[in-house]
Amino acid sequence: MAQNDYEAVDMVLVGAGIMSATLAVLLKELDPSIKLEIVELMDSGAVESSNPWNNAGTGHAGLCELNYTPEAADGSIDIKKSVTINTQFEESKQFWAYLLEQGSLGSPKSFINPVPHLSFVRGEKGIAFLKTRFEALSKHHAFEQMEYTEDRETMAQWMPLMMPGRDPNERNAATRVMAGTDVNFGALTKHLLDHLSKQPDALIKCNQKVTGLERSGDGWRVTIKHTKDGSTRQLQSKFVFLGAGGAALPLLQKSGIPEGEGFGGFPVSGQWLRCDNPEVVKHHQAKVYSQAAVGSPPMSVPHLDTRVVDGKKSLLFGPYAGFSTKFLRHGSLMDLPLSVRPNNIGPMLAVARDNFDLTRYLIKEVLQSEEKRIETLRGFYPELNPADWRLEVAGQRVQIIKKDPKRGGILQFGTELVAAADGSLAALLGASPGASVTVSIMLDLIRRCFPEQAKSEQWSNKLNTIFPAMSDVLATDAERYREVQARCDRLLQLTEPEMAQAELS
Repeated sequence: MAQNDYEAVDMVLVGAGIMSATLAVLLKELDPSIKLEIVELMDSGAVESSNPWNNAGTGHAGLCELNYTPEAADGSIDIKKSVTINTQFEESKQFWAYLLEQGSLGSPKSFINPVPHLSFVRGEKGIAFLKTRFEALSKHHAFEQMEYTEDRETMAQWMPLMMPGRDPNERNAATRVMAGTDVNFGALTKHLLDHLSKQPDALIKCNQKVTGLERSGDGWRVTIKHTKDGSTRQLQSKFVFLGAGGAALPLLQKSGIPEGEGFGGFPVSGQWLRCDNPEVVKHHQAKVYSQAAVGSPPMSVPHLDTRVVDGKKSLLFGPYAGFSTKFLRHGSLMDLPLSVRPNNIGPMLAVARDNFDLTRYLIKEVLQSEEKRIETLRGFYPELNPADWRLEVAGQRVQIIKKDPKRGGILQFGTELVAAADGSLAALLGASPGASVTVSIMLDLIRRCFPEQAKSEQWSNKLNTIFPAMSDVLATDAERYREVQARCDRLLQLTEPEMAQAELS
């Protein structure tokens, strides 16, 4: 290939999932003249983590996820993470509402539906925790609609599938927020990509594998191999975003930026039990989250969920974790071994040393029988019929391993944006609550990688149009929060959950 045999673009985004699709659409809104290309390994976008059956589809808003509100030694509850995730999800809703107003996303029902979010606990210790959590959260305007009950009849109304057949001596408590959502991130991604494909200077190319990533002038030379015909091409880009899910880590390592040193990945596979029987499904219209077993990691929090995919309702229970050395569901078993580098082997060994509980948990999950999985589900749904449920394989999650000055390395649950000092490259690592707060992550990327443009009048005015209130304002201004949420819920058709659920039943 000749030295100048390449195409020049402003931006290359690797991976056609919710992250790249969101960033690309947002950037084209800020500057329509940007020339960008999304390259995707698979035959189409939203095949890996964004696929609706590869994730729980929870619109994470801190309403029901008990691991977002840790309990301190003195019994108090820290609500900061729940408030942050809640207001960031409201940022996502503002972006989607804006695009709906522009006629760019089709029907909101195709990707977001109102589903109440509940928390459910058993035993005196669980009840004490949930009550304290409710008292702490309900004082904040983002959670003022939260309800709490220890009354079995009320719980039977909230969760009609879960209460019959339960031990009458078992003590339970629950909270409910009607304003929860189920999000089909696969459908949303496809809407975004479809909208993007109609824009000038925006290409989406599939069956493309990035095989080279090296500094070139003030940007990056990206070498791409076509996985079907074997042909190779190069792009010269001013900016590169690595939004390829689990594959972002190997690509970050390939870039060689110093900010990426020390990072490793710990892949965790997932499975669900799924029910499509309409006679069962119609009795459960909620996402019900409970507490992880003692000694289990945050990823193991069990939940029984209503899912709405292509207008059809199903139930999903899990997750059941497993272990695979693949970084993507369609990846290679060599992904983990090949990710080991001299600069991250220390943190990885430190994590292995300090996380025997996690190792034991994963081994136990891998060896778990079908009967054991059903027994776990029975704790949520005592009168279940095993014949109504089948096992589904979910997507791969690659948890972040990073350097730690005290322990050498730590396993971090969540997401992390890693950016080059000059802003020419950024990579998104990690997992939940990822998709729900994609917009906030991309806004952070824009501020870090395009600081001057972000301050410009053109970009500032457009951001103010798209986002009437950013998350920091939403967290502190109750009246503004209510105004913005009401407007977005109206545009997203989330204002009457019970009526909407009846239509889907």
